[in-house]
Amino acid sequence: MKGHTNCIYTHDTNIQKLQHTRTKYQTHLYHTMIPTQNRRILTFTAVHPCESVSITTLIDSLIKIAGEILSFKSKHFSTNKRSVKETLRHVLSLLIVFQEIRVGLIPAGRSFPRSAILSLSELHVIFQKLMFLLEDCTREGGKLYMLTNSDQISAHFRVLTRSISTCLDTFPVGSIDLPEEVNELIYLLIRQTRKYEARPDRDDKRALDSVYWIFNLFENRINPNRDEVVRVLDHVGVRKWSDCVKEIGFLGEEITVEGKDKNEIELLSSLIGFICYCRCVILGGVDEDEDKEEEDDLVIRGLNVDDLRCPISLEIMNDPVVLETGHTYDRSSIAKWFSAGNITCPKTGKNLVSTVLVGNVSVKQLIQSYFKQETDNKSKKKKTSVPESLAAEEAGKLISDFLAGELINGGSKEMVKALVEIRILTKTSSFNRSRLVEAGVVESLMKLLRSGDPTIQENAMAVIFNLSKDNAGKVRIGGDGGGLGMIVEVLNEGARRESRQHAAAAIFYLSSLGDYSRSIGEIPDSIPGLLRIVNGCDYGDSAKRNALIAIRSLLIQHSDNHWRVLAAGAVSVLLDLVRSGEIGDGAKADSIAVLAKIAEYPDGMISVLRRGGLKLAVKVLGSSEVSPVTKQHCVLLLLNLCVNGGSDVVGALAKDPSVMGSLYTALSNGECGGGRKASALIKMIHEFQERKTETGLQRERFVHAW
Repeated sequence: MKGHTNCIYTHDTNIQKLQHTRTKYQTHLYHTMIPTQNRRILTFTAVHPCESVSITTLIDSLIKIAGEILSFKSKHFSTNKRSVKETLRHVLSLLIVFQEIRVGLIPAGRSFPRSAILSLSELHVIFQKLMFLLEDCTREGGKLYMLTNSDQISAHFRVLTRSISTCLDTFPVGSIDLPEEVNELIYLLIRQTRKYEARPDRDDKRALDSVYWIFNLFENRINPNRDEVVRVLDHVGVRKWSDCVKEIGFLGEEITVEGKDKNEIELLSSLIGFICYCRCVILGGVDEDEDKEEEDDLVIRGLNVDDLRCPISLEIMNDPVVLETGHTYDRSSIAKWFSAGNITCPKTGKNLVSTVLVGNVSVKQLIQSYFKQETDNKSKKKKTSVPESLAAEEAGKLISDFLAGELINGGSKEMVKALVEIRILTKTSSFNRSRLVEAGVVESLMKLLRSGDPTIQENAMAVIFNLSKDNAGKVRIGGDGGGLGMIVEVLNEGARRESRQHAAAAIFYLSSLGDYSRSIGEIPDSIPGLLRIVNGCDYGDSAKRNALIAIRSLLIQHSDNHWRVLAAGAVSVLLDLVRSGEIGDGAKADSIAVLAKIAEYPDGMISVLRRGGLKLAVKVLGSSEVSPVTKQHCVLLLLNLCVNGGSDVVGALAKDPSVMGSLYTALSNGECGGGRKASALIKMIHEFQERKTETGLQRERFVHAW
């Protein structure tokens, strides 16, 4: 189908031109509106009714869309309120005309001139564009942006309103038997819309002038007058904390759109700085509905993405369905399995009584949430660079200074709000992290780790975790020597599970510095605390993985941590965890990776072998239910065991008839590094077998000669 141009500034003024621009579609007219999320803001691509559309279908659709336009009367408009009011009045008048045609003429079987249908069809296109414009003016998150485009919006209203006059000019009023008062209404509409002059409201101009004045204050690092900021927010309808979050999200998406020039990017960046200042400094705390979003976010962060993969295709499922065995597969993959003549469950091998597929709604919702978060994360990554405008940069410094002061001088309520804001800021931007470190928040946060309020402690630990991602934060956190001990204290004694999880994640980042890795390892409760999370029933895969990669980092960064990990009983814990089958593939891969690191040393090798690690690694390597990454870690573990254990271990491995096939599979599927390790292990086994054969031949020759 072919839609009209996005541009609303051109409009044909006679029937011949209208006919020339029209394209044939299906025989029925559908009220086709392009979804808002698939359309760039302030673009109005509309579809045109087909030439063969019936007058009944056309009028019914016009009545429907007019009603939808009039429903905007109750909504808040951040700009051009007067133009909206005038537009809705014109649409209401047109609705009266449409209803008169529908009730008075169509049931009577009156014929309609072709020019009438053409005129009404063009009105339908205009109404679609009006719908788009009104949607944009009331769009969640786009209120401040629409204010800055008030001149452009006024122009859109002017052109669309005058287009109504052009359409009505071609409407054959004299050829249709409408009541005289309806004809008068049409003539009145023509006069009103032809001369319509839409201009930005004075209040819009005052609010916009205030915004630019606030930008100027930010550039000079001056806090704006609170009342003036509140007036701007009231004008555009941003009244809650969550409103600011939506505004920042929308502006962040806009700034990443390709094709924007430098001035547009600077404006968007300044608007982000302004609305972020409003959220942190002007408005109250987090709305109650945001708590639910945070809980959902925790569920997704605790999710192992491998659990969303189809066991057959190993791809994330598009349409998950459940078999009678309780196992979930992607519909297309399991359908191919059945069409190949298989009537068994691929995972269990059990014969199926029924091949009926039932949609797994809960898994599908998780997949949708996962992809939404991935999209959000990508958008956040694009927004983590230095602000694109001086106003945004200096606003960030003002915000950091304010929040740092709240941690020191604020009451309990102000402190919690400041912690929440700092947590959000440090999560989304390296620029924010560096500004907050410079403002001196680390020292205050360290004191709050020992707070008796679980909420304060959790938020403080989460911020420390975020700050530990950058070198400046690492240096400030562990600079005085006491900070690392406090984090380990939270790891072991934190009031909430989430606090302990954040502590484990922070240890991973902090241990990337060699000196810190040694210092953390020397704290008696650090490694046992991490292992308690790994072994804890109350922790999900995400928490276990945080602890596992922290342990692995401690092993990599400082050799002295090796004996400490062994002494803490890590080998037994990790082997039992892998055997249990109660963890996802990601945690299993991390566990085996830690075991492989431990096995690099002779005492570690002995500990793994004594507890059945060789047999378990071979079993996991041959499993069809683990990822290539997990198998690569298994290959490394086996290689380290063989290198340190010598011919006895290689011989034990060579006795297993399945191991060579598994190694060749790993060799073909592995990345460059994994493939080399598999190749080295295969070579060791071959050389052992050759030596064994040669030794046997020599023994036979000796016996024969004797």
